[in-house]
Parts: sequence; C-alpha cells; structure tokens
Amino acid sequence: MTNNTISLRSLLEKEKLNGFNFLDWFRNLRIVLKQERKEHVIEEPIPDEPAANAPRADKDKFKKYMDDMVDVGCLMLATMDSELQKQHENMELQWELMSSK
Repeated sequence: MTNNTISLRSLLEKEKLNGFNFLDWFRNLRIVLKQERKEHVIEEPIPDEPAANAPRADKDKFKKYMDDMVDVGCLMLATMDSELQKQHENMELQWELMSSK
C-alpha cells in the first residue's frame, strides 16, 4: 500500500458514514476507490460467473472482480459508524462467500 493510499483512506476515516453524511462519504469513497483502481465495483453490475470450461483469463477476471468486491465491502464497513456496521456486518459474509466461488 502506498503513502497515497494511506493518505486518501484517511478521508474516509476522518468522517465515518453516520446516516446523515452519505453524499460526502460516498464522494470520498469514490475518490479512494478510483485511486485504488476498484471503482468498477460500485459502478458495474456483478458479472456472471464464467462456465467451468471458460478460458482461464475469464475466470481470473471474475475472481479479481469478486476479490475487489470483498475489499471494497470491508472498506465500506470499516468507514461506517458502529451502528451502521452492526446493521450491515452480515453483508461481509455474503461478499466472502461470493468471492470464494
């Protein structure tokens, strides 16, 4: 992780999502995800899982998307206040299950 990543992530840590600041938090989230090259997770639909006989490149692309989705989900949870974390913490398990396919 570069110093730029640490610096940009601090934007989200300073002002955690609390239910009243969604627009500011989401704007900062997009900035961080753009810098980390993971903005596609919140902009694109989840791709269909490739067939068992699909080319390795397709399978690798899908796995990367799913891994990125888990990373983004964890980042989102980590930058929410504790009440929102409690409401959404089970989503992390769903992300992990989807990425293990």
